Amino acid sequence: MRITTTSARRRRAGYVAAAALLGLLAAAGTPAYAATDGSVGRTPDAPPGGHSAPAGTAGAAQGAARSASGVPLGISRLAEGAGRQVAITIDDGPDPRWTPQVLETLRKNHVKATFCMIGTKAQKYPELARAVAADGHQLCDHSVDHDVTMDHKPVAYQRQQILDGKAMIEKAVPGVPVTYYRAPGGAFTPDSRAIAAASGMRPLGWSVDPQDWSRPGLEAILSTVEGKLPHQPTVLFHDGGGDRSETVAALKEYLPWLKKQGYSFSFPARTTP
Repeated sequence: MRITTTSARRRRAGYVAAAALLGLLAAAGTPAYAATDGSVGRTPDAPPGGHSAPAGTAGAAQGAARSASGVPLGISRLAEGAGRQVAITIDDGPDPRWTPQVLETLRKNHVKATFCMIGTKAQKYPELARAVAADGHQLCDHSVDHDVTMDHKPVAYQRQQILDGKAMIEKAVPGVPVTYYRAPGGAFTPDSRAIAAASGMRPLGWSVDPQDWSRPGLEAILSTVEGKLPHQPTVLFHDGGGDRSETVAALKEYLPWLKKQGYSFSFPARTTP
């Protein structure tokens, strides 16, 4: 009986200590999670400028959880809408050579996309960032300088990369909201998702990745993006990080092909799990 009583007292003491720790975390503004992050299952990150795989699979409970801003904490990989919608996303710009070509291709096909901008590049080329917004595309924070090891860095560093990147884009394009956050290389953590959502940005992943950043060839890109598409896909392309001539060529063929298949274009889901 003494052993049982002692064990119970120890368990109660443990619960009290855990509750006190959670209270301290909450007071410090640090997100605390029992669930695993949406990046579970992600393969090792690609080199800077590239992406290796979708940023994991966010569970239903994670998708349903919301920040105080009302933005879900789960990683969005679905296009908005209930029919045959597809969301086109463009990463790693703006770039003075490739962003104008991507914009022209989108304009000719009457397609609106989501541009995930690196903060330092938006700061360097604000006129390009404004051109993106002027064409009606959505803006996405892709961190200050595309550090694909962010998920191994302290929370304070993650917060700086996310919030400073957002501020740089907002400064380049005054008055235009930055509505998404995409972690470089899909390097999300529970903390980074919470920081982004609390500032009004939905964590953004992808469901189709042709790895155009690696220049696999036009046919390889088209084979991936025209293959069996998941429901309401979010497709990943790039307008920065190197020679994007294959990306531009692929978009010129892919966008008309999607229309012929009966797809329409929307933005990634932002307020639904």
